[in-house]
Amino acid sequence: MQDRLNTMKQAALEQIAQAADLQQLQDLRVKYLGKKGELTELLRGMGSLSAEERPVVGQLVNEVRQTLEAAFADRQAALEQAVLNAKLASQKIDVTLPGRPMPTGSMHPLNRVIEQAEDIFIGLGFDIAEGPEVELDYFNFEMLNLPKDHPARDMQDSFYITEEILLRTHTSPMQARTMLKKEGKTPVKIICPGKVYRRDDDDATHSHQFTQIEGLVVDKGISMSDLKGTLLSFVRQMFGENQQIRLRPSFFPFTEPSVEVDIQCVMCGGSGCRMCKETGWIEILGAGMVHPRVLSMAGYNPEEVSGFAFGMGVERIALLKYGIEDIRHFYTNDVRFLRQFNRA
Repeated sequence: MQDRLNTMKQAALEQIAQAADLQQLQDLRVKYLGKKGELTELLRGMGSLSAEERPVVGQLVNEVRQTLEAAFADRQAALEQAVLNAKLASQKIDVTLPGRPMPTGSMHPLNRVIEQAEDIFIGLGFDIAEGPEVELDYFNFEMLNLPKDHPARDMQDSFYITEEILLRTHTSPMQARTMLKKEGKTPVKIICPGKVYRRDDDDATHSHQFTQIEGLVVDKGISMSDLKGTLLSFVRQMFGENQQIRLRPSFFPFTEPSVEVDIQCVMCGGSGCRMCKETGWIEILGAGMVHPRVLSMAGYNPEEVSGFAFGMGVERIALLKYGIEDIRHFYTNDVRFLRQFNRA
């Protein structure tokens, strides 16, 4: 029995050392150490041994098993390392090759305009106020001097969810909310950027969803000259130091008096062209002095304080600033269009 064990061990060690791959090594493991392997078969024959031989043979069997298991482990590690080395050699990386350029994104032109406008107005002492896009009719219309039966509501065809809840048609509700929160305290000096929604047919100059920036100032002694000075400073920082503005009488329910604000045509500089219809001016926003009734409903005494408000469409500012002809470019996610605004 001992001779058979030694002979099997020697044969197994030689075959393990010559195993060419992991599969062949696994086959040898099953042949010698498996449930039906040669070592197991020898163990089954121990019953025929004398009582004196069994301990000696049993110890030898354990030594052989340990020796073979160690040999299998060493050979497996060597074969696995050989496989890894071959793989590394076949997949060698040339570190001298130049890297592949990774395309980077860029800030969307609308976000650029919003960010620039925020920087300008923050520099003028304004705070930024943001609010819900799903708004109450009370804040969207009634607090802005637009009661239920007011004909001016027809100017803004709205997306109603219920009779009292709608998608906001402008960011002006934040003006009312802010004044109420202030509880009659001054000064109030905010801008309200955000998305707004109106029933409209999408075309080159209109969209059912667009972006507005509205502003509000309330304090003692606020006049139309303060409004004009604020807007002139904004326009010159946005479009250039030589820009000019003009105010034309208009009507908005929440301001009195109300004005439309024009800038000199960005294409012709005011000399007249197709873009400005030969007038030299292009409308960019609406503004006016806050209506006394709006101040009263928000808890302010119109005899003691006054204010001005303005509202502009971010898309219109971007169209003029970057010379874009179709508002739909802002929403189609065409990479060719967006690449033009890469910071690099």
